[in-house]
Amino acid sequence: MSDRSTALERQIASQPEQLEALLERPLPGSAVDRLRDASRIWVVGTGTSQHAAELGAWMLQEGGRAAHAMSSMAFANRTPPFADGDALVLISHNAGAETAFAGAAWTLATRAGVPAVAITRVGGTLPDPVETVEKETSHTYTVSYTAALVQLARLAFELGATALSPDVLARVPDAVRSATADPTPVEQPGRLLVFTGEGPAGVTAREGALKVREASRLPAEGYDVEYLLHGHAVPLNASDHLVALAPPDSQGLTAGVEGAARAVGIGVTRVEEPADLPVLLAQIPLTVRLQALALRFALERGTNPDVAIEGPWDDPGLWAIGSPTQRR
Repeated sequence: MSDRSTALERQIASQPEQLEALLERPLPGSAVDRLRDASRIWVVGTGTSQHAAELGAWMLQEGGRAAHAMSSMAFANRTPPFADGDALVLISHNAGAETAFAGAAWTLATRAGVPAVAITRVGGTLPDPVETVEKETSHTYTVSYTAALVQLARLAFELGATALSPDVLARVPDAVRSATADPTPVEQPGRLLVFTGEGPAGVTAREGALKVREASRLPAEGYDVEYLLHGHAVPLNASDHLVALAPPDSQGLTAGVEGAARAVGIGVTRVEEPADLPVLLAQIPLTVRLQALALRFALERGTNPDVAIEGPWDDPGLWAIGSPTQRR
């Protein structure tokens, strides 16, 4: 990397050490206890946190729990019918009054008596959280996402996901370190950058597209590979570029879509995470590769990756919509 002149660059580079430090801190036993008897767990977040919720739900399913990911807004506005054995895991980089629908989701669940665990930044306002890292100084969140995934994996292990054991998780920081030192060989397309992958890699595709859009303002989209195939690939052409992510590619559909894209003249790059990790954990270093790509594009395009939300998009009234105080 360069002289680390942006907060985004510093945050990306900090991830191996921050994840190592996180793994040295014990999980709050009270958080594990709140989830211990849960048979159904709602995993809730918005944006990047929703991507973490989707991967987190799969991790909890590895432990035999019926886990379901939802956006904070959907959970708050269309609260599912709660039942005995339900619990909430809320993921928010800035959980509390700072994030309207996350706060509303927390309030709805706790008022209904549903056991709730927040995964949030150090010093957040929600009670007894599972903490990740200090509040990030770039709008393009990176380390708080990978830290949330590590904490979700640790919770899932405590609830029965034996494949996500501490000795396996201990390999994640080195895999992230390798990812930060291995540039992803993708050049900027003339029109649109499209990421795709199967299942967990489809979540990583959406997260990678979000990072590219925020950091560099380059139009980018992310799709699950089956969803891309069913119509979304139709308008793509030689002015676009497809980035195919793996693992997984369990039936070869991602490879098949790569071949079809090449056949119609679309440039294709396959980015495959080589780390010896379970598929869900492999998404952490795979995501870091896309974070670094987003940073490179930002530097090449001369954009400020640390200020993504500005102007009318940064209206406090807009961001307060849906907050618990507005619902009273």
